[in-house]
Amino acid sequence: MLHAYLLALSGIVLAQAAPGPNMIAVASAALGQGRRAAIFTVLGVASGMLVWATAVAFGLSAVLALYPSLLSLFKVFGGGYLLFLAARAVRASLTAGDRTVQPQIRPTNGFAAWRRGLLVVLTNPKAALMWTAVATFLFGFGPVAFVSASLVYGGYGLLFSTGIAVRGYARFARGIETVFGAAFGLLGVRLLHDGLRELRS
Repeated sequence: MLHAYLLALSGIVLAQAAPGPNMIAVASAALGQGRRAAIFTVLGVASGMLVWATAVAFGLSAVLALYPSLLSLFKVFGGGYLLFLAARAVRASLTAGDRTVQPQIRPTNGFAAWRRGLLVVLTNPKAALMWTAVATFLFGFGPVAFVSASLVYGGYGLLFSTGIAVRGYARFARGIETVFGAAFGLLGVRLLHDGLRELRS
């Protein structure tokens, strides 16, 4: 039992560490808005993981098994939200100037950064699938996943908010925001396409 628990936990940590919408959201906040925004985004991501864990523990996996179209709806909403983030990143790339002397960190509201991290996770159908897969251990995994997400994404937040990273962003803001926009956009289009196709079939 302990071996299975540790194996599943290792899978969750590896999934958290892999590049995806969560990591992109944290990196985007760290580079564009600074360490404070990154930390609040990380707390939002970790909170979202806890919400998914709790929801599955209280029967979400059974609901998804009875009504698989709900997962398709998650994909549609998730794709739409990622496209919204893509549009914001593209807009930032169009308004970014040639900031080659000093980085100019945009101030941010802590709650807004937390909400952004939370919504990235809650609109990610892969998170629902991951938690459904480990539903056997969920009561033990919820708080542990919150802590591991805080550590993993917190590490990303600290890395991308270092002086070197922020100065690099200040110099190449337009290109970096374009990359973020493209990444969010590709993920969003794929989710939206898959969700709509599944709902039609």
